Amino acid sequence: MTIHLEEETKVPFAFDYEALLTQVIEGALDYIGCPYEAEVNVLLTDNEAIREINRENRDIDAPTDVLSFPMAEYEIPGEFDSLEEEQPEVFHPDTGELMLGDIVISVEKVLSQAEEFGHSAERELGFLAAHSVLHLCGFDHMEEEERIVMEEKQREIMDSLKLYR
Repeated sequence: MTIHLEEETKVPFAFDYEALLTQVIEGALDYIGCPYEAEVNVLLTDNEAIREINRENRDIDAPTDVLSFPMAEYEIPGEFDSLEEEQPEVFHPDTGELMLGDIVISVEKVLSQAEEFGHSAERELGFLAAHSVLHLCGFDHMEEEERIVMEEKQREIMDSLKLYR
């Protein structure tokens, strides 16, 4: 597993956020059953930068807590069987790792939402990372049925990591 972490903002967390991100990303991929070693890019930024990324990529002029940019396309969410044959470009040519994609997280949103929801910043960061990994593996929440499946998977991942509300 390779996680490339970039910080565009001062990260005021009072915990080892790098270790937490690694634990959550690995835990989520294990939960989903990803059969490959994987590579993920994580950018920790602020509201203004994520707002700009949102505006450029989604035509939404507002900050969000997390954005996910998957490299692969999945016919069935979390189904990796055909990737090597149908999308060989999503595997790193040197390491052979599955390049899952990019996760962008607003640190400001992590802190404000943790306070709003009455839990720790650690739990909020973990939740956003788990949520994003699911997106990188083809899961979505645009339709009600998809939302129910994704919320259940998020809950199970968070419970397995003992990151409770």
